[in-house]
Amino acid sequence: MSASAALQIALIAHLKADPAVSGHLGERIFDNAPVGASYPYLTLGPAQEIDDSADCVDGSECFQQIDIWTQEGGSQLSAKTICGAVRQSIRYSDLELADPYALVLVDVTSWSVIGDPDEKVAHGIVTVRALVDGL
Repeated sequence: MSASAALQIALIAHLKADPAVSGHLGERIFDNAPVGASYPYLTLGPAQEIDDSADCVDGSECFQQIDIWTQEGGSQLSAKTICGAVRQSIRYSDLELADPYALVLVDVTSWSVIGDPDEKVAHGIVTVRALVDGL
């Protein structure tokens, strides 16, 4: 398993367990949404892992995009509200990563809401940055 995979698993578990996030999304927090998923829902987008090793430390800097999808006639209000809840949930949280990985730091570096080719859909994008030690 990679540091990025360990982060992915921890993020999904953490967001599902947070009532502030699941209150908006219910069980619709996915790695990849099933066909026909009802709105609003959250999926994981692109990820990047950068080697951050030093003497005697096997480390990684991981980035994970989290996508929020809402459908309210194109209004961005719900997407912004959910992005805010996701940000508050993740910022400086103590995510439990699978062995042999340990979280050093996690933060939300940015979030934005954009339109979608389907004019009834708004797309929220939350970017997470984590520093991970590989023990």
